[in-house]
Amino acid sequence: MISGKKLAFKRLNEAYNNARIEEFDDNSKYIFFSDCHRGENTPYDEFSKNQNIFLFALEYYYNNGYTYVEVGDGDELWEHSNFKHIRLAHDEVYTQLKKFFDEDRLIILYGNHNIQLKYPDFVEKNYYKFYDDYNEEEIELFPGITIYEGVVFRHRDTGQEILTVHGHQGDVLNDSFWYFNMLSVRYFWKFLHSIGFINPASPVRNAEKIHKIERIYSHWIKRHKTMIICGHTHRPHFPKAKELPYFNDGSCVRASGIQGIEIENGEIMLIEWRIRTDSEGDLHIKRKVLRGPEPIERFDLRKR
Repeated sequence: MISGKKLAFKRLNEAYNNARIEEFDDNSKYIFFSDCHRGENTPYDEFSKNQNIFLFALEYYYNNGYTYVEVGDGDELWEHSNFKHIRLAHDEVYTQLKKFFDEDRLIILYGNHNIQLKYPDFVEKNYYKFYDDYNEEEIELFPGITIYEGVVFRHRDTGQEILTVHGHQGDVLNDSFWYFNMLSVRYFWKFLHSIGFINPASPVRNAEKIHKIERIYSHWIKRHKTMIICGHTHRPHFPKAKELPYFNDGSCVRASGIQGIEIENGEIMLIEWRIRTDSEGDLHIKRKVLRGPEPIERFDLRKR
Protein backbone atom coordinates (compact mmCIF):
# COMPACT_ATOMS: atom_id res chain seq x y z
CA MET A 1 0.00 0.00 0.00
CA ILE A 2 1.28 3.47 -0.88
CA SER A 3 2.47 5.48 2.13
CA GLY A 4 0.71 8.61 3.33
CA LYS A 5 3.60 10.81 2.24
CA LYS A 6 3.84 9.26 -1.22
CA LEU A 7 0.08 9.52 -1.70
CA ALA A 8 0.07 13.17 -0.64
CA PHE A 9 2.98 13.94 -2.99
CA LYS A 10 1.17 12.16 -5.84
CA ARG A 11 -2.06 14.05 -5.22
CA LEU A 12 -0.34 17.42 -4.77
CA ASN A 13 1.59 16.86 -8.00
CA GLU A 14 -1.68 16.06 -9.79
CA ALA A 15 -3.29 19.21 -8.40
CA TYR A 16 -0.27 21.28 -9.44
CA ASN A 17 -0.06 19.82 -12.95
CA ASN A 18 -3.78 20.30 -13.60
CA ALA A 19 -4.11 23.66 -11.86
CA ARG A 20 -5.51 26.86 -13.26
CA ILE A 21 -2.75 29.44 -13.70
CA GLU A 22 -3.62 32.80 -12.15
CA GLU A 23 -1.06 35.47 -12.95
CA PHE A 24 -0.67 38.27 -10.41
CA ASP A 25 1.59 41.20 -9.62
CA ASP A 26 2.18 43.64 -6.79
CA ASN A 27 -1.04 45.48 -7.65
CA SER A 28 -3.19 42.36 -7.28
CA LYS A 29 -5.46 41.87 -4.27
CA TYR A 30 -6.80 38.52 -3.06
CA ILE A 31 -8.68 37.29 -0.02
CA PHE A 32 -8.49 33.55 0.71
CA PHE A 33 -11.22 32.00 2.85
CA SER A 34 -11.98 28.30 3.29
CA ASP A 35 -14.02 25.87 5.33
CA CYS A 36 -17.21 27.89 5.55
CA HIS A 37 -19.23 24.65 5.61
CA ARG A 38 -22.39 26.54 4.71
CA GLY A 39 -25.37 24.39 5.66
CA GLU A 40 -29.14 24.69 5.88
CA ASN A 41 -29.26 27.05 8.89
CA THR A 42 -30.13 24.13 11.18
CA PRO A 43 -28.47 23.23 14.50
CA TYR A 44 -25.86 21.36 12.43
CA ASP A 45 -24.89 24.51 10.50
CA GLU A 46 -21.64 25.79 12.02
CA PHE A 47 -21.47 28.68 9.56
CA SER A 48 -24.72 30.36 10.64
CA LYS A 49 -23.24 31.93 13.78
CA ASN A 50 -20.64 33.75 11.67
CA GLN A 51 -22.76 34.63 8.66
CA ASN A 52 -23.07 38.33 9.55
CA ILE A 53 -19.32 38.59 10.12
CA PHE A 54 -18.69 36.86 6.80
CA LEU A 55 -21.10 39.15 4.93
CA PHE A 56 -19.49 42.24 6.43
CA ALA A 57 -16.05 40.98 5.39
CA LEU A 58 -17.26 40.19 1.86
CA GLU A 59 -18.62 43.73 1.50
CA TYR A 60 -15.25 45.12 2.60
CA TYR A 61 -13.32 43.01 0.10
CA TYR A 62 -15.74 43.72 -2.73
CA ASN A 63 -15.60 47.48 -2.18
CA ASN A 64 -11.81 47.43 -1.97
CA GLY A 65 -11.19 45.56 -5.21
CA TYR A 66 -10.15 42.12 -3.95
CA THR A 67 -10.62 38.85 -5.80
CA TYR A 68 -12.36 36.30 -3.59
CA VAL A 69 -10.72 32.86 -3.47
CA GLU A 70 -12.67 30.10 -1.71
CA VAL A 71 -10.19 27.36 -0.85
CA GLY A 72 -12.60 24.42 -0.59
CA ASP A 73 -15.40 23.27 1.71
CA GLY A 74 -17.46 26.37 1.05
CA ASP A 75 -20.70 24.41 0.93
CA GLU A 76 -21.42 21.51 3.28
CA LEU A 77 -22.40 18.90 0.70
CA TRP A 78 -21.54 15.92 2.88
CA GLU A 79 -24.23 16.63 5.44
CA HIS A 80 -26.73 18.00 2.91
CA SER A 81 -27.48 16.38 -0.44
CA ASN A 82 -29.51 19.28 -1.88
CA PHE A 83 -27.60 22.47 -2.63
CA LYS A 84 -30.90 24.32 -3.13
CA HIS A 85 -31.54 24.26 0.62
CA ILE A 86 -28.06 25.65 1.34
CA ARG A 87 -28.53 28.45 -1.18
CA LEU A 88 -31.90 29.39 0.28
CA ALA A 89 -30.53 29.36 3.83
CA HIS A 90 -27.68 31.70 2.91
CA ASP A 91 -29.20 33.67 0.05
CA GLU A 92 -27.39 36.89 1.01
CA VAL A 93 -24.02 35.15 0.81
CA TYR A 94 -24.62 33.93 -2.74
CA THR A 95 -25.96 37.32 -3.76
CA GLN A 96 -22.69 38.84 -2.60
CA LEU A 97 -20.56 36.13 -4.21
CA LYS A 98 -22.39 36.70 -7.49
CA LYS A 99 -21.21 40.31 -7.45
CA PHE A 100 -17.63 39.02 -7.39
CA PHE A 101 -18.43 36.50 -10.13
CA ASP A 102 -20.00 39.11 -12.41
CA GLU A 103 -16.77 41.13 -12.26
CA ASP A 104 -14.51 38.09 -12.82
CA ARG A 105 -13.25 38.29 -9.24
CA LEU A 106 -14.37 34.89 -7.97
CA ILE A 107 -12.24 31.73 -7.81
CA ILE A 108 -13.68 28.60 -6.18
CA LEU A 109 -11.83 25.40 -5.33
CA TYR A 110 -13.42 22.23 -4.09
CA GLY A 111 -12.47 20.43 -0.89
CA ASN A 112 -13.50 17.10 0.53
CA HIS A 113 -16.83 18.34 1.93
CA ASN A 114 -17.85 19.72 -1.47
CA ILE A 115 -15.87 17.31 -3.64
CA GLN A 116 -18.99 16.87 -5.77
CA LEU A 117 -17.95 20.14 -7.43
CA LYS A 118 -15.23 18.29 -9.33
CA TYR A 119 -18.00 16.93 -11.56
CA PRO A 120 -18.97 19.50 -14.24
CA ASP A 121 -22.50 18.09 -14.59
CA PHE A 122 -23.16 18.65 -10.88
CA VAL A 123 -21.84 22.21 -11.11
CA GLU A 124 -23.94 23.01 -14.18
CA LYS A 125 -27.10 21.60 -12.61
CA ASN A 126 -26.73 23.35 -9.25
CA TYR A 127 -24.53 26.44 -9.66
CA TYR A 128 -25.16 27.88 -13.13
CA LYS A 129 -28.72 28.95 -12.32
CA PHE A 130 -31.63 28.24 -10.00
CA TYR A 131 -35.39 28.33 -10.15
CA ASP A 132 -37.06 31.12 -8.20
CA ASP A 133 -40.26 29.54 -6.86
CA TYR A 134 -41.75 32.89 -5.84
CA ASN A 135 -41.33 34.61 -9.21
CA GLU A 136 -41.57 31.33 -11.14
CA GLU A 137 -38.49 32.00 -13.26
CA GLU A 138 -34.92 30.82 -13.66
CA ILE A 139 -32.22 33.14 -12.34
CA GLU A 140 -28.54 32.96 -13.17
CA LEU A 141 -26.13 32.33 -10.30
CA PHE A 142 -22.64 31.49 -11.61
CA PRO A 143 -23.28 30.62 -15.29
CA GLY A 144 -20.34 28.80 -16.89
CA ILE A 145 -18.25 28.71 -13.70
CA THR A 146 -15.35 26.25 -13.46
CA ILE A 147 -14.45 24.83 -10.06
CA TYR A 148 -10.81 23.84 -9.53
CA GLU A 149 -8.88 21.37 -7.43
CA GLY A 150 -5.83 23.60 -7.53
CA VAL A 151 -4.81 27.08 -8.60
CA VAL A 152 -1.22 28.17 -9.16
CA PHE A 153 -0.72 31.89 -8.54
CA ARG A 154 2.29 32.94 -10.63
CA HIS A 155 3.92 36.34 -10.24
CA ARG A 156 4.19 38.06 -13.61
CA ASP A 157 7.57 39.64 -12.91
CA THR A 158 9.42 37.09 -10.76
CA GLY A 159 7.78 33.81 -11.79
CA GLN A 160 7.33 32.87 -8.13
CA GLU A 161 4.49 30.39 -7.67
CA ILE A 162 1.95 29.71 -4.93
CA LEU A 163 0.03 26.44 -5.10
CA THR A 164 -3.44 26.77 -3.61
CA VAL A 165 -5.38 23.59 -2.75
CA HIS A 166 -7.91 22.71 -0.09
CA GLY A 167 -5.49 20.50 1.81
CA HIS A 168 -7.30 17.14 1.82
CA GLN A 169 -5.04 15.80 -0.93
CA GLY A 170 -3.38 12.67 0.46
CA ASP A 171 -5.62 12.54 3.55
CA VAL A 172 -6.83 9.01 2.78
CA LEU A 173 -10.24 9.01 4.49
CA ASN A 174 -11.06 12.46 3.14
CA ASP A 175 -9.61 11.93 -0.33
CA SER A 176 -9.41 8.36 -1.65
CA PHE A 177 -12.31 7.11 0.47
CA TRP A 178 -14.30 10.34 0.62
CA TYR A 179 -17.58 8.73 -0.46
CA PHE A 180 -17.72 6.29 2.45
CA ASN A 181 -16.67 9.02 4.88
CA MET A 182 -19.39 11.26 3.47
CA LEU A 183 -22.05 8.62 4.13
CA SER A 184 -20.88 8.21 7.73
CA VAL A 185 -21.07 11.99 8.22
CA ARG A 186 -24.47 12.39 6.58
CA TYR A 187 -26.21 9.58 8.41
CA PHE A 188 -24.32 9.36 11.70
CA TRP A 189 -21.64 11.87 12.65
CA LYS A 190 -23.59 15.04 11.85
CA PHE A 191 -26.04 14.23 14.63
CA LEU A 192 -23.27 13.55 17.15
CA HIS A 193 -21.41 16.63 15.91
CA SER A 194 -24.32 18.84 16.97
CA ILE A 195 -23.78 17.77 20.60
CA GLY A 196 -20.01 18.10 20.57
CA PHE A 197 -18.61 14.83 19.20
CA ILE A 198 -16.04 15.01 16.39
CA ASN A 199 -15.66 12.52 13.54
CA PRO A 200 -12.25 10.85 14.12
CA ALA A 201 -11.59 10.99 10.36
CA SER A 202 -11.61 14.80 10.54
CA PRO A 203 -8.35 16.65 11.25
CA VAL A 204 -10.26 19.27 13.25
CA ARG A 205 -9.23 19.06 16.95
CA ASN A 206 -6.93 16.14 16.09
CA ALA A 207 -3.48 17.57 16.78
CA GLU A 208 -1.65 14.47 15.58
CA LYS A 209 -3.47 14.48 12.24
CA ILE A 210 -2.98 18.23 11.81
CA HIS A 211 0.75 18.01 12.45
CA LYS A 212 1.07 15.06 10.08
CA ILE A 213 -0.60 17.00 7.27
CA GLU A 214 1.54 20.08 7.93
CA ARG A 215 4.70 17.98 8.05
CA ILE A 216 3.98 16.15 4.79
CA TYR A 217 2.98 19.34 2.98
CA SER A 218 6.14 21.04 4.21
CA HIS A 219 8.22 18.21 2.70
CA TRP A 220 6.48 18.79 -0.63
CA ILE A 221 7.13 22.52 -0.39
CA LYS A 222 10.82 21.92 0.27
CA ARG A 223 11.20 19.50 -2.62
CA HIS A 224 9.32 21.61 -5.15
CA LYS A 225 10.41 25.04 -3.85
CA THR A 226 6.81 26.25 -4.02
CA MET A 227 4.63 28.00 -1.44
CA ILE A 228 1.31 26.45 -0.45
CA ILE A 229 -1.89 28.12 0.74
CA CYS A 230 -4.52 25.67 1.96
CA GLY A 231 -7.26 25.04 4.50
CA HIS A 232 -8.81 21.72 5.62
CA THR A 233 -7.36 21.51 9.15
CA HIS A 234 -9.15 24.70 10.35
CA ARG A 235 -5.84 25.64 12.04
CA PRO A 236 -4.53 29.03 10.86
CA HIS A 237 -0.82 28.99 10.11
CA PHE A 238 1.63 31.68 9.04
CA PRO A 239 5.26 30.53 8.89
CA LYS A 240 7.72 31.95 11.36
CA ALA A 241 11.28 32.92 10.46
CA LYS A 242 13.16 30.04 8.77
CA GLU A 243 10.01 27.90 8.53
CA LEU A 244 8.96 26.59 5.14
CA PRO A 245 6.18 28.64 3.46
CA TYR A 246 3.15 26.56 4.46
CA PHE A 247 0.14 28.86 4.91
CA ASN A 248 -3.27 27.84 6.24
CA ASP A 249 -6.17 30.29 6.13
CA GLY A 250 -8.04 28.74 9.09
CA SER A 251 -11.82 28.52 8.77
CA CYS A 252 -15.06 30.48 8.94
CA VAL A 253 -16.71 28.34 11.64
CA ARG A 254 -14.72 29.05 14.79
CA ALA A 255 -16.52 30.58 17.75
CA SER A 256 -13.99 33.43 17.79
CA GLY A 257 -14.77 34.54 14.23
CA ILE A 258 -13.38 33.90 10.76
CA GLN A 259 -9.78 33.77 9.57
CA GLY A 260 -8.32 34.29 6.13
CA ILE A 261 -5.22 35.21 4.17
CA GLU A 262 -4.85 38.46 2.26
CA ILE A 263 -2.45 39.29 -0.54
CA GLU A 264 -1.99 42.97 -1.34
CA ASN A 265 0.90 45.20 -2.50
CA GLY A 266 3.08 42.13 -2.99
CA GLU A 267 2.64 41.18 0.66
CA ILE A 268 0.83 38.37 2.46
CA MET A 269 -0.84 38.42 5.88
CA LEU A 270 -3.06 36.30 8.12
CA ILE A 271 -6.19 38.15 9.24
CA GLU A 272 -9.21 37.63 11.44
CA TRP A 273 -12.68 39.16 11.53
CA ARG A 274 -14.58 38.98 14.80
CA ILE A 275 -17.08 40.84 16.95
CA ARG A 276 -15.48 43.18 19.49
CA THR A 277 -16.83 45.65 22.02
CA ASP A 278 -15.96 49.33 22.30
CA SER A 279 -15.67 51.40 25.48
CA GLU A 280 -19.46 51.89 25.50
CA GLY A 281 -20.15 48.17 25.27
CA ASP A 282 -21.41 48.39 21.69
CA LEU A 283 -20.61 45.48 19.40
CA HIS A 284 -18.65 46.00 16.18
CA ILE A 285 -17.24 43.68 13.53
CA LYS A 286 -13.52 44.35 13.31
CA ARG A 287 -10.66 43.15 11.11
CA LYS A 288 -7.35 42.34 12.78
CA VAL A 289 -4.00 41.37 11.27
CA LEU A 290 -2.75 38.30 13.15
CA ARG A 291 0.57 37.77 11.33
CA GLY A 292 2.41 39.78 8.71
CA PRO A 293 2.38 41.54 6.41
CA GLU A 294 5.49 40.00 4.87
CA PRO A 295 6.76 40.35 1.29
CA ILE A 296 5.74 37.31 -0.76
CA GLU A 297 9.23 37.38 -2.26
CA ARG A 298 10.62 36.47 1.16
CA PHE A 299 9.08 33.00 0.74
CA ASP A 300 10.63 32.34 -2.68
CA LEU A 301 12.57 29.13 -2.03
CA ARG A 302 14.33 29.36 -5.39
CA LYS A 303 16.55 32.01 -3.81
CA ARG A 304 17.63 29.86 -0.87
